[in-house]
Amino acid sequence: MAEQVSFLSTTGQKLAGLLDLPEGQVRGWGIFAHGFTLGKDSPAASRICKGLAAEGIGMLRFDNLGLGDSEGDWGDGSFTHKVSDTVLAAGFMAERGTPAALLVGHSFGGAAVIAAANRIPDLQAVVSIASPSEPRHVEHNYDALVERVMSEGHAEWMVGGRALTLKRAFIEDVRTADLKQQIHRLSVPLLVMHSPTDDTVSIDNASEIFKAAKHPRSFISLEGSDHLLIARGQARRAAHIISAWADQYLKDVSPPTSA
Repeated sequence: MAEQVSFLSTTGQKLAGLLDLPEGQVRGWGIFAHGFTLGKDSPAASRICKGLAAEGIGMLRFDNLGLGDSEGDWGDGSFTHKVSDTVLAAGFMAERGTPAALLVGHSFGGAAVIAAANRIPDLQAVVSIASPSEPRHVEHNYDALVERVMSEGHAEWMVGGRALTLKRAFIEDVRTADLKQQIHRLSVPLLVMHSPTDDTVSIDNASEIFKAAKHPRSFISLEGSDHLLIARGQARRAAHIISAWADQYLKDVSPPTSA
């Protein structure tokens, strides 16, 4: 069962979210950050959040600026905006009496939750799935447009049949983001999950994240998974692993008030 919710982004536009409500005993609450140009209804986001909810962990997933059901222009966002909006999502969860103890991020979203973690009170654990060790890794998706964007300020970019506007500010933002420093400064346990056959973000990125992190840190290899976790059963398997790993960090979370 899911509840439609919304909250304001750092740019003032409304971000649309779904709160997958926990079944049975409530073990805790969390937030899921989706991949680069994906959304809250992408297979990884929806299946993992539903899987965690089925095991007692309620999860908020939301569309980033200009994607899915959210307002605004994707081109006005950036990695910095994604991180800040994740922090605002945590604020929304705290205000409704269901503070997020767990952050889970897929791909670009994994980098975002790591960068947001130290800005969220009461956070207990972070999970990155198929995530790049540096945000600028996404540049390979639009490398043919970089020269034009840097000279003209923006360019239209076709992604999955949608026209997005890629702006110079976005490119500059991801190029200057220092995720390694954020990983090293993490003050909560980190679980790194990655497939050795991921041909979009290589598993070398997982190694870099893991090496930069302090203990407690864990690594799980998602054998047989593709980058988007669309193969049958892979996202649900990831949810089971996250649920089991996070159990020791969620046990002290107080039961939430009803929505």
